[in-house]
Amino acid sequence: MNGQKKITDGIFWIGGSDRRLERFENIFPIPEGVSYNSYFIDDEKTAVFDTADITVADQYIENLKHALGGRKLDYLVVLHMEPDHCSCIDKVVALFPDVTVVGGKQTFVFMEQFFPQAKDFNRLEVKEGDTLSTGSHTFSFVAAPMVHWPEVLFAYDTASKALLSADAFGTFGALDGGIFADEYDFERDFLDSARRYYANIVGKYGPQVQAVLKKAQGLDIQMILPLHGPVWRQDLNVLLDKYQKWSTYESETDGVIVVYGSLYGHTASAAEAVASSLRDKGVKGVKVYDVSGTDVSYLIGEVWRCRKIVLMCPTYNNGIYTPMENFLSDMAALSVQNRVFALAQNGTWAPVSGKLMSEKLSQLKNVTVLENILTIKSALSAKDTEALNSFTDAIVNA
Repeated sequence: MNGQKKITDGIFWIGGSDRRLERFENIFPIPEGVSYNSYFIDDEKTAVFDTADITVADQYIENLKHALGGRKLDYLVVLHMEPDHCSCIDKVVALFPDVTVVGGKQTFVFMEQFFPQAKDFNRLEVKEGDTLSTGSHTFSFVAAPMVHWPEVLFAYDTASKALLSADAFGTFGALDGGIFADEYDFERDFLDSARRYYANIVGKYGPQVQAVLKKAQGLDIQMILPLHGPVWRQDLNVLLDKYQKWSTYESETDGVIVVYGSLYGHTASAAEAVASSLRDKGVKGVKVYDVSGTDVSYLIGEVWRCRKIVLMCPTYNNGIYTPMENFLSDMAALSVQNRVFALAQNGTWAPVSGKLMSEKLSQLKNVTVLENILTIKSALSAKDTEALNSFTDAIVNA
């Protein structure tokens, strides 16, 4: 059965949701599923903006055929050539061989890499400032390089004032029958997934996102149509405010997360003591995570949420406990900035992980690493009470 949904006059959602895929990009766990959004333009000329992932291909093609109702497809517009959006290009062109495929110069370079037969497609190359008219709808193209691939285009419809935003403003999470953000409790149902999506996939490219947000300020945007997650037609400032914070590496809260690594439970016990002390001193919403048992994508999402991060781990092979080292590497790769870090190290004979973590964190931009490193010799005990108290005081006052 077709899954077509009307967005506004002449624009329809014809995507699909996948609840069976375990990992997005084979990296990020998605127990909440994911949607692949494609948009059909029903006008004097018909058009479709992006396709979908191969996992939902059957549903997608059924939706497209239903939307067309026996007519031909005039344009296939490709805003983003990542496979989760372009996998059905060859299927669409095979069904409608006269279709004109629209994209940027680099889009077609990538397209031929995925689909060598694309060299023979009917093609219309566009760039920023160019327009495409389907009749009552006119789409103006906006370049969005490295948000989060180099070829990305946005398209702004002057009729509906809708911004088709490629991967920007997207989120993990399948759509449960509704396609609009206002049909959900966004903060409850999607905010954590949207933050995790942004931080892990787009987070490194904050300056590029800022450049696109500045371009968007010059447009009268009434709707945002991303390639993942719900469509926004109300309260756009909720989403835009989050992107402003996330892309400038500004934390959402002054909260604290405690991330620990522990071989035998002693550093885990110390982490609980740190969290308890922080709460006793009035810090609200402290969250504790085991770096070995929590997928790093969730930890990265929490780093984008909170201003203060406590890292606690044992010395391992005279270095940093491996899962913690991987977490530090991910933060560096994603250009984490503007955070406060507090460090605790454990070691039975030669604790050095705190010093080594500090050296890695010093490579990040605009971060504060508190000088007071809590050192645990094997296990925290009553004799460490003063040191623990001093450690958490420094976190509270940072």
